[in-house]
Amino acid sequence: MPAHRVAGERITLENASTSAPATASWLPRLNSYRQADNRKATFEILATVLPFAALWALMLYVSQYSLWLSLPLAVPTGAFLVRLFMIQHDCGHGALFSSRRANDWVGRVIGVLTLTPYDFWRRSHALHHASSGNLDRRGIGDIDTLTVEEYAARTWFGKLRYRIYRHPLVMFVVGPAYLFLLQQRLPFGAMREGTMPWASTMLTNAGALALALILIWMIGLHALLAIQLPTVMVGASIGVWLFYVQHQFERTSWERQPQWTHAHAALHGSSFYDLPKPLMWLTGNIGIHHLHHLNSRIPFYRLPEVLADHPELRSIGRISLGQSFACVRLTLWDEQAKRLVPFG
Repeated sequence: MPAHRVAGERITLENASTSAPATASWLPRLNSYRQADNRKATFEILATVLPFAALWALMLYVSQYSLWLSLPLAVPTGAFLVRLFMIQHDCGHGALFSSRRANDWVGRVIGVLTLTPYDFWRRSHALHHASSGNLDRRGIGDIDTLTVEEYAARTWFGKLRYRIYRHPLVMFVVGPAYLFLLQQRLPFGAMREGTMPWASTMLTNAGALALALILIWMIGLHALLAIQLPTVMVGASIGVWLFYVQHQFERTSWERQPQWTHAHAALHGSSFYDLPKPLMWLTGNIGIHHLHHLNSRIPFYRLPEVLADHPELRSIGRISLGQSFACVRLTLWDEQAKRLVPFG
């Protein structure tokens, strides 16, 4: 049984539910890392936008000679689009810059490129942080997850629907494309939240349409679709994969009220996706997800600093790149065993 050390206490995964005081003690200790560095934030934006634009231009150049040769370039271009989304994600938490106005406007502009309505997404993502790991508040910005008992109680058709939803082709290819290209174009389900979801979504749509029309005028519709469509699809799949691994791992934490606590769910219900350094940089350190959930106001460029200062946090929820592929088969939450299990 793996063990963790938190605040000088040895905590096994079996008795992790009793570690709330030790877990909560990290909250004030991490507050010193919340201070944003505006110069560093500006550098991170430039270090992302410039390579993204260069790769996009390279795809355009290569596509004039061979579309098949340009398609592989959608992988690094889509990866930098993911990094743009991670910067937008930090803006949504008010973490990238010290100024809220700067965070909001940078987030809105990037949302045009990532096809994500910033203000609407920011609210739904805040609800995800407030309910992550809570079995009584599932379905808010997370991967739909049934318990073993809930799955067993479904009809054959209900089980089939859930199995289709959980199929890797749907989860990581069809689903991400649908989410970013179609679902986020209209905020259905947000009628009770006033005009903000619709204003945010329509303004993002208008910005994306204006940018698309300019590019069509400059390079043509065919060239735009040949470059942007595969780039968005690759970026969407990478983004959903990252989100999946951050919460859908065997020893994640799910609890019902009143046992659920935010601190415990954050630290033990979110993984430390220990990617190789180039991939960690390319994904905006989002793999250090347990610390991000514990204190979402820490800028992404300071998360490695936290791990360097507190190496004991590296063992909590750690998943390597190789280990992460086994997470795909985990589909149901076993409330007795306190772990995710496959259908079998």
